[in-house]
Amino acid sequence: MAVLLAMAAIVFAGAIAASMIGSVTTSVTAAFAWLIGTGEDELLAFIIGQLRLARILLALLCGAALGAAGAAMQSATRNGLADPGLIGVKEGTVITVVAMLLLFPQAPAFWRPLLGLVGGGAVAITVIGIARSVSGLRFVLIGIGVSWLLSSVIALFMTMAAISEVQTAMIWLGGSLHAASWLDLKLALPWTLAGFAILFATTRSADTAMLGDMAAVGLGIRLRQLNAARLFSSVLLTSACASVVGGLGFVGLIAPHLARLCFGSSQMPLLFGSAVFGSLLVLAADTIGRTVFAPIQIPAGILMAILGLPFFVGLMWQRRDAL
Repeated sequence: MAVLLAMAAIVFAGAIAASMIGSVTTSVTAAFAWLIGTGEDELLAFIIGQLRLARILLALLCGAALGAAGAAMQSATRNGLADPGLIGVKEGTVITVVAMLLLFPQAPAFWRPLLGLVGGGAVAITVIGIARSVSGLRFVLIGIGVSWLLSSVIALFMTMAAISEVQTAMIWLGGSLHAASWLDLKLALPWTLAGFAILFATTRSADTAMLGDMAAVGLGIRLRQLNAARLFSSVLLTSACASVVGGLGFVGLIAPHLARLCFGSSQMPLLFGSAVFGSLLVLAADTIGRTVFAPIQIPAGILMAILGLPFFVGLMWQRRDAL
């Protein structure tokens, strides 16, 4: 518990630091003055309140959701390579949202998470149906193949769209939070809260399931319903985030492994730890991308891919004898 509280304090400190740096740098005193409502600088209030704070909170929310989704999927499938972003859920969400944006640009924004959930869920069901099992490398490799196929379909959409629409969509597909707004936060929050509620409500049963199928069934656990609920929550969390920040990958792969090193495999601390590590990863990637290369803003998804690909290759190398 002490470690979790320390990590939560680090996340809070990171959020404060992120609110201070950028094209306009502020002091700790000024940032806290705005936070508690005593600041009088209108420009500072606009920069932090309207530009940076929504972006920071969305990064924390999506990082936490993707980290927890990865932890739940790895536990449910007993596969350390499982990640909703690797098996095509992210691409399924993105392709439905891009189709909506290009074909129905006037459609209300609240449709994005719902359509994303439909697309992501359809891909997850397809991959599970083809693989016939979720516990082996076959599941991950088929998911990667489906992801590539959907990426090709997304590229086809891009070639058919107007140049102005393509430029906006390409930045979004890279996993960028540069256009994050309070509306995006409102769109993602209800769905992520629902996903977290399912995960935390099933932690005790998930711990029992880790004892093995025979032991879990003997103790009254309905494994099929449990795994279905946890996989659904993973898809829900991933779709909610992808519908507002686009292609932000590898968070659900990296964060659970880091959390497992610190907290072990018990589900409650693992979920909390994965959420915290996911928040830190996305916040750090977004902050580095918008400040280190200024005035150019590098999407957080690109930086996460640079970090995540070697991590994934390392995990594959550890499991090379199973291929």
